[in-house]
Amino acid sequence: MNKPLPDGSTQASNAWRVLFLLFLANLFNFFDRAIPSIVTEPIRLEWHLSDFQLGLMGTAFTLVYAIAGLPLGRLADNGSRKAIMGGGLAVWSALTAVNGMVSSFWAFVLVRMGVGIGEASYAPAANSLIGDLFPARRRARAMGIFMLGLPLGLMLAFFTIGAMVKAFDSWRAPFFIAAVPGLILALFMLFIREPQRGAAEGGVMSQARIERPIRRLLGIATFRWLMLAGLAYNFAAYACNSFMVPMLQRYFQVSLQEAAVATGVIVGVTGLFGLTLGGVVADKLHERSITGRLWFAAFSMLVATLATGYALHAGLVAITLFVAVFSLGWLFAYNFYTCVYPAIQDVVEPRLRATAMALFFAGLYLLGGGLGPVMVGLLSDHFAQQAMLAAGATQMTETFKAVGLHGALYLIPAALLVTLVCLLRATRSFGRDAEAMQARM
Repeated sequence: MNKPLPDGSTQASNAWRVLFLLFLANLFNFFDRAIPSIVTEPIRLEWHLSDFQLGLMGTAFTLVYAIAGLPLGRLADNGSRKAIMGGGLAVWSALTAVNGMVSSFWAFVLVRMGVGIGEASYAPAANSLIGDLFPARRRARAMGIFMLGLPLGLMLAFFTIGAMVKAFDSWRAPFFIAAVPGLILALFMLFIREPQRGAAEGGVMSQARIERPIRRLLGIATFRWLMLAGLAYNFAAYACNSFMVPMLQRYFQVSLQEAAVATGVIVGVTGLFGLTLGGVVADKLHERSITGRLWFAAFSMLVATLATGYALHAGLVAITLFVAVFSLGWLFAYNFYTCVYPAIQDVVEPRLRATAMALFFAGLYLLGGGLGPVMVGLLSDHFAQQAMLAAGATQMTETFKAVGLHGALYLIPAALLVTLVCLLRATRSFGRDAEAMQARM
């Protein structure tokens, strides 16, 4: 049942209840995803890995995530979204536990790829569901609440996993603990009452099959630029999430638990404010100007680029100063989600939204999240080798590895700058594409 709103659109009567469940599942999605990046150093030392191999762990996950997302997105546009989300949640939670049992690097990578398939089922279906639960003028706030699962999941992971490792004296323990809540939530997913597609726009869409959906989506100029922006943004986000803890451990000489908590502040606490306040600001700006959200996103990327770049350029300063400045940048970086995700909903018709998000995530993860960790790892190994040669040494040490990884993380502000440029280009076509979508309703 839907509640009519003054502008002719509607909001599902169970919208907020469903959104809360989607938020919880998203929280554990990112909690589970963060575990390997937090226990990176114990894994590296146990299996004698290079930074390139560490990056490969994240890249293997994201490549499978991206490829699996496309057929699962099409399935979500034509089938039961609650069944897809519940099944995926059960799969990735169970395989997260299996990750704690493996005894070799390649077995770990293989299981992470399975986790990627499970997680790929969730985001396209959840985003499509939110688009039908909430009307356009409330989607940024709804998306902000949904995406709070990202920083809260990361914050919960970074604040607790170091303590778990210390308490159990094993990097494997968090994988077993993380599986339990996900399996429970998977059952609740099956009881969601789904709205009809297109209901939030005040009508119900035809169920006729859409021919050549990928070609149709790529024909939308705004969508193409937002995909490129997302690719660059995810490159920065995954580079940060994958290597911030080991960089703080090596470069600033702090313990795993201290480095994890500091990273939790950078990528977790900032999101609490960025996604809640950012969603409200984005909706207000959208009411004043049709391109208001995207201009706000572009401004946010400018601040993020300058702050993260300066934090790295400052060198070996007090860790509290580094965390404070880098966190300022990440606070603004989170506005990407509350501005770009609703913008995609605004230019894509309801029956293609899950496919659009799957295609969007494919770009993000294949070329963004997939390349971010492995490129940072390669560059880190290269810079470490250069530092060793410059010092006239013949043996690699942790000091050289610290210098190498710190230098490689300059890729983060560079990628955020590319995100800014793509968002500026998207503002030029957004109004036209949004009007074209409304004309097709």
